[in-house]
Amino acid sequence: MENRVITMFYELKDKQNNEILETNFNLEPFKFLTGLGHVLEKLENEVLNLRANEEKIINISKEEGAIEYNPDGVRSIPKEEFAGIELKEGMELIGESEDGRSARVIVKEIGDDEVIVDFNHPYAGKDLEFRVKIVENRLASDDEVASGRVEGEHVCGCHSDDDCCGGHHHDGHECCGGHHHDEHECCGKHK
Repeated sequence: MENRVITMFYELKDKQNNEILETNFNLEPFKFLTGLGHVLEKLENEVLNLRANEEKIINISKEEGAIEYNPDGVRSIPKEEFAGIELKEGMELIGESEDGRSARVIVKEIGDDEVIVDFNHPYAGKDLEFRVKIVENRLASDDEVASGRVEGEHVCGCHSDDDCCGGHHHDGHECCGGHHHDEHECCGKHK
């Protein structure tokens, strides 16, 4: 399969309550290389054959997204571990996991001595709906394929060892339903 560069606008909703989880409409378009696992497989497959200015609604069930909710991902951590941080319920933090890797957590509850955090992906167990509008769909250059990045741009590289979006950070949130398989999440929450 040939690698392509997809440039698109998207809006991501939770199908259950119609809440907009992410959008980059009215902002910069999202660019990624296909074939590298930068976005959910079904999303990539659905946009591969779309042309510039085409729009599509893409539904991805929690089973297709393979983002399962793990109850063991909710943990209690001593409050002293968060010294110097003004904690608020619902805030997202990047910290260190037990194996020394970076991990994103959501603060669920703040007690007197302990903080309950959730290591699950925020979209775990959710059915998702993407509304996409393609800006560009072109063959990737040899240099882009070799580097895993779109030439001249910071692109989402969720599965790299870089920061969010393969080199830049968008408020510690996710993008395009990307899975957490590396040190950081993928591509920013644009609301």
